[in-house]
Amino acid sequence: MIGRLNHVAIAVADLEKATSTYRDTLGAEVSEPQAEPDHGVTVVFVNLQNTKIELLEPLGENSPIAKFLEKNPSGGIHHVCYEVDDIIAARDQMKAMGARVLGDGEPKIGAHGKPVLFLHPKDFCGTLTELEQA
Repeated sequence: MIGRLNHVAIAVADLEKATSTYRDTLGAEVSEPQAEPDHGVTVVFVNLQNTKIELLEPLGENSPIAKFLEKNPSGGIHHVCYEVDDIIAARDQMKAMGARVLGDGEPKIGAHGKPVLFLHPKDFCGTLTELEQA
């Protein structure tokens, strides 16, 4: 059911500094910052040949990334995102198999302008998992 790895998301306390690390130190192509108020983050994408790295900085006090950074002040891997052909079919299959869909279970529009869902990390080897409709 899952397709290719879309991105690995890394929570960061300082998006400008993290962007500089990837752009200036590693020589990567990095997108402009993009505020995603529905998700409580500001993001940039580091474009690689085979996937992307998503750098996440908290946007607002209720940001899930702010909570993550409280526990992990240096930042770190927050989630992985896999592509699926049909987000509703994927959701229904996950729920039928006993996986927990976070939030209200309805897809939200993600940073790529496509529907996304998050799955509980306890159901996926301790890893927060995002599904994005390709």
